[in-house]
Amino acid sequence: MLIVSHRTLNILAALFWFSGGIALLLKGSSLLLEADIIDPEKTWPWAAAMVAVLIGSIKAKFLFSPSCRKNLVRIAALKQPNIWQFFKPAFFVALIFMIMVGATLSKIAHGNYLLLLAVGALDLALATALLGSSYVFWKHESSAK
Repeated sequence: MLIVSHRTLNILAALFWFSGGIALLLKGSSLLLEADIIDPEKTWPWAAAMVAVLIGSIKAKFLFSPSCRKNLVRIAALKQPNIWQFFKPAFFVALIFMIMVGATLSKIAHGNYLLLLAVGALDLALATALLGSSYVFWKHESSAK
């Protein structure tokens, strides 16, 4: 078994959460930029980005941050934490599903202005929520030292 410290699991959870946010930020931005290339005279991609950041900020505060706190409490309660326990198994199953859906939506969206806006905004909102709530992990880690 790969038993690790609670601190290691907290750091892994933070890195995983943060890297997901970065990946979605890059993907969402590229989709919105592709929409802007299709029709550079319209301001919809920029409006979509602003709305996505607003929605993502709200999700970070009221949905994702409490989820991060619950995960930290769950990690702290583990008797002999194993390296794969930084999230629940159901989280990884849901993540695989979300990645598959996101990749499919992105593939379908290419070349379609409205779908690029929608999928780009969705990705950017999720990125904002992940990045905005990741402070819960970093704050916890800095206070745990």
